[in-house]
Order: sequence, then C-alpha cells, then structure tokens
Amino acid sequence: MNGIISPMRRITHAAPALLKRDMRELADPEKAKILSRFFKTGKGEYGEGDIFLGIKVPELRKIAKKYDGLSLKETGRLLSSVVHEQRLAALLILIGHFRKADDAGKKEIVDLYLDHTGFVNNWDLVDISAPHILGEYLLRKERSLLDKLAGSDSLWERRIAIMATFAFIRRNDFEDTLRLSGTLLSDGHDLIHKAVGWMLREVGKRNRKAEEDFLDAHCRRMPRTMLRYAIERFEEKKRRAYLQMS
Repeated sequence: MNGIISPMRRITHAAPALLKRDMRELADPEKAKILSRFFKTGKGEYGEGDIFLGIKVPELRKIAKKYDGLSLKETGRLLSSVVHEQRLAALLILIGHFRKADDAGKKEIVDLYLDHTGFVNNWDLVDISAPHILGEYLLRKERSLLDKLAGSDSLWERRIAIMATFAFIRRNDFEDTLRLSGTLLSDGHDLIHKAVGWMLREVGKRNRKAEEDFLDAHCRRMPRTMLRYAIERFEEKKRRAYLQMS
C-alpha cells in the first residue's frame, strides 16, 4: 500500500487514546470526590491514592462496548492505569473478550487477569470481574488456584478467590464456596467478612440447608459482619437465634 495506513487501521491504533478522551469528556469532579470517599482513597485506607474521574458504571459499560475491539495487549495496558474507571472499563472489555474466546483465548485472558491482580484493587473491580473471568474459567477445571489466592497476603486476591465462586453458586455448586468460607473465617479484613457472608447468603438462596449446616458448624467463631451478611434473608426469629449463638 506504498506506506499508506488505512483509515480503519488508524482508528484501531488510536482506540486507547480515544477511549481516554471519551472518559475525560464524561468526567464529573464533584462525583469523583464522592467516589473517592466512598471507595476509601484516604491515607491508610484500603483504596489509598486511587484516582477517580467520576463516571457512572452504566456510562463505563457503554464505553467498554464501544471499544470492545481493543486488543488484549492494549486492554492490559488500560488495566494498569492509575485511573479507577479506566481499570474498570478494561475489566468490562476483558469480560466481553472472554465470553467470545475459545479455550486458548480464555486461558490467555485469565493469565493476563492473574498477572494484573495488583490493579484489580478495590471491591467493585473484584466483584465485577472475578465471577465472570476466573470463576467461569474454572467451572470445569481443577480449582486449587482459589485456595492459593485465599491464602494470599493481598486483600484483593483473597476477595477474588471467594467472589470467583459466585460462578459456581449460580450452577448450584457450593463445595468451593463453603471450603473457602471456612478458610477465610479468621480473616482480619471487613471486606472479606462482607464477601464471604454475601456468598454464603447466595448459597442459602439456592440451598438453605447447605448454608445452615455451615452456620451451625461455624457461627460461633464467625466475624459478626460475616454472619449478619449471611443471615440477612433469614426470618427474624432464626436471625436472632444465630446472632445469640455468635
């Protein structure tokens, strides 16, 4: 083509810059301040130093759909961004890629995800991605990786481990959720207590006996927040009984 770059190729090459431009146009400084407080970005807090633009999730979904042709390499770069919403958009794009990929492609996406867990570093990023990427990938695979993540020093890797099991719960497969919940009973972080309690509640929505058997065995040493989340849908009398046992 005598060195001439086609318009389509130029657009594809420019996509990451165009995506960031679109985000800047949607930025809302007042909303960014609210999100920064909500996601605990202050000194010593779990989201310390994170940068927000103030973009709502529905808008980010539209951006992710618009730029779903971003290559895996480009998406990985976006996932390494210092801007929270850019990382979230990257995860939404990865989920879209994952759903369309063959087995080899899915593995490549999961490998990239696991290589970037340091950037999946707030609860919304974990919760929106772990079930749909890692959980879906492990549905018919050996799952010891989840035990490794559950034992990690990283708060976010531990939350990824339990949240990934949501994919199994949706298929009425509770074994890994219950096992990891037992592993994480003594975890010191409130965000793990909430995630474990939430997943136990999801188990109970599908199989109340499975949840109650777990609670009967462990409620006396469960963190209060974990227990409260787990029994949120119980009738008042039973909820009070479990709280009295804890």
